[in-house]
Amino acid sequence: MLTPMTTTYRCPADGVRAPVDTAPWCCPRCGGPWDLDFDAGSVQLAALPHRVDSLWRYAEALPLGPPSAGLGEGRTPLVALTPSVSAKLDFLMPTLSFKDRGAVMLVELARRLGPERVRRVIADSSGNAGTAVAAYCARAGLPCVVYVPEATSPKKTEQIRAHGARLERVAGDREATALAARAAADEPGTFYASHVHNPYFLHGTKTYVYELWEEYGGRLPETLAVPVGNGTLLLGAALAVAELYGNGLIGERPALVAVQAEAVSPLATAFHAGADDLPPERGAAPAPTLAEGIAIPRPPRARQILRAVRDSGGTFLTVTEDQLRAAQRDLAARGLFVEPTGVACWAAMSGWTDGPAVVPLCGAGAKTGLSA
Repeated sequence: MLTPMTTTYRCPADGVRAPVDTAPWCCPRCGGPWDLDFDAGSVQLAALPHRVDSLWRYAEALPLGPPSAGLGEGRTPLVALTPSVSAKLDFLMPTLSFKDRGAVMLVELARRLGPERVRRVIADSSGNAGTAVAAYCARAGLPCVVYVPEATSPKKTEQIRAHGARLERVAGDREATALAARAAADEPGTFYASHVHNPYFLHGTKTYVYELWEEYGGRLPETLAVPVGNGTLLLGAALAVAELYGNGLIGERPALVAVQAEAVSPLATAFHAGADDLPPERGAAPAPTLAEGIAIPRPPRARQILRAVRDSGGTFLTVTEDQLRAAQRDLAARGLFVEPTGVACWAAMSGWTDGPAVVPLCGAGAKTGLSA
């Protein structure tokens, strides 16, 4: 059963509310993503050394209790790369990407809703989120279907199939893939494990910042750099910062630096133009990029992402394809083999000297291989 404090979704655009156990996958009025009515409790630093060594140690801040189908997710290492920049190695998660943080929340929610409500789980992804959902569904014994763009890395699709999920390749880009999955999301007995529309995913990704807070002894670095496509890690980070600050656990909020590939950078363009949202008209088709995981031309939470970066005093940076290639090789020379999407923040921040900063290394190089 879901606890009373986790039973309501709320649309941030128009205020519509719906119970979690019966709600459609998106706001029925505007079609936008949900937020969650949830007040995080105060996590006490002194209590943490005696707790489980996973993201579930931050129980007071999570909308679900420990899962029956967890894989030991969370608690990834933090290593220094330069005197100013450290990297959190989220590619060392069970499925080799940070998406495990949110996927375990979605699958645990689907399991708790019960077989009378959920007969299958579907997800759409450029690879890593679909892999994570497939893995946790396998662990939970839930049938899973994953929609991916036709150009998705063969190593990622192999990993999805290895977990027993049915793979649906979609002609076109990441946006076409999302539309195909959403067309199936309203079928009876279907739980849409959308890492974009379902806020439980954000409450999983926020543990990235709770871990940094613990690792820094009850504070946070001055700057958090985050790769942004659909913005799930950035919005999770912003959520955690707001909770920690609101509960008096930090005195200052870090700046959020959002990083996009120059080839697909709608949010960076909007931010630097002073816009509050993306323009209503669709632009030209985006150029291909090595950073497939953040190649999102129209993220549904664009307005929230732009506001979160501005409110933090942060900014947007973009990186070229050559910078991505160079950053992947540079990290590999340091002993860290990371996929091109996962090196985007290092590509943008490797020369950073303006105070302590942390970059996430989000996905393992084994998922894609070395960039040509």
